[in-house]
Amino acid sequence: MPHQIGFVDNSGGVLAHYKMLETIRDFASANGWTVLRYDTAPANRELILKGVGYTGEEEIFVGFRTYQDASADYYNLVAAAFTGYVPGNSFDTQPGAMLSGVPAHNNRIDYWLTLTPQRIAMAMKVGTPVYESCYVGKFLPYARPSQYPYPVIGAGMLIGTPATRFSDTTHSMPYKGARANMRMRFNDGVWRQPECWPWNNIYLTGTGSGVQTQQRDTGAYYPGNSVVLCDTQGVYGELEGIRHISGFNNAVENTLVIDGSDWVVFQDVSRNGFNDYYALRMD
Repeated sequence: MPHQIGFVDNSGGVLAHYKMLETIRDFASANGWTVLRYDTAPANRELILKGVGYTGEEEIFVGFRTYQDASADYYNLVAAAFTGYVPGNSFDTQPGAMLSGVPAHNNRIDYWLTLTPQRIAMAMKVGTPVYESCYVGKFLPYARPSQYPYPVIGAGMLIGTPATRFSDTTHSMPYKGARANMRMRFNDGVWRQPECWPWNNIYLTGTGSGVQTQQRDTGAYYPGNSVVLCDTQGVYGELEGIRHISGFNNAVENTLVIDGSDWVVFQDVSRNGFNDYYALRMD
C-alpha cells in the first residue's frame, strides 16, 4: 500500500487542520477505504471511514474530526476507532467510539501519512516544531480471527479531547510504555490500556530509576524493535508498521531501510532522548 508525504497550510483562507482532514479523506478513499461520512458544514468537521482488511471482507471503522478554539489558539484533530457505524449518530456517539486528540495547527502542517487495508497511521510536524502521532484500526494479533475477531487500537496524543495546544509540554506519543492515550479493544467490548514493549522494559529503554541503558545502531544499521502490546495478563500482538528505534546517533525525519522497507524516524513531541523515537514504515 502507498504512503503520502507533504504539507498543508492556510492558503486560500482554509485553516491547515481542515485541509489535513481533507488530505486524509482523499488519500484513504484513493487507496481502498470507503468514506462513510465527510461533513464540512459544522466547525468540527467529520470524517468516518471503513476499511476491509487483508481479507477484503472485514468492516473496520475509524474516523477523524477537528476541534478548535481560536481564542485559546489550538486547532486539533481527533483520531477515533469505532466498532460500527450508525448514520444517524454523531461522530462522538458512534458505536464503541474511542477518541484521542492530536494537536495540530491552523498554519503549516508537514505530514507523513500511511495506510494498509486495516489501519491508518500518521505523523505531523507542527508549530515550533513538535511531532504528533496517531494510529487507528487493527493491529497484528497473536491469535486466530476466531479467537480475536476485532483487534483494534485507538491511539492519539491526548486522553480524550481536551483543550490542549501543541505547545503543551506534558502530552506524549501513545506508544511509549503504558499510556492512557493508547487503547485496545478486548473481546468483551471494553477498551483497555495496554503496555507497549520495549518501552515498558527498563533494561532495554532505560526508563527506570537508576537504570542507564539504551540501544544503538550496529555499523549504522538500526534493526528497530516491533512494538508489542501486552499487560500482566498476556501478550496480544504488535502494531503494524510502527517500531521502537534508538535515538543514538539518530535524528528526527531520518529515513532508514529496515528489512527492505523505508522507515521514517519521529520523536515524541519535542523530546530527543535515546528512547524518545519511533519509526513509521512508509507502506
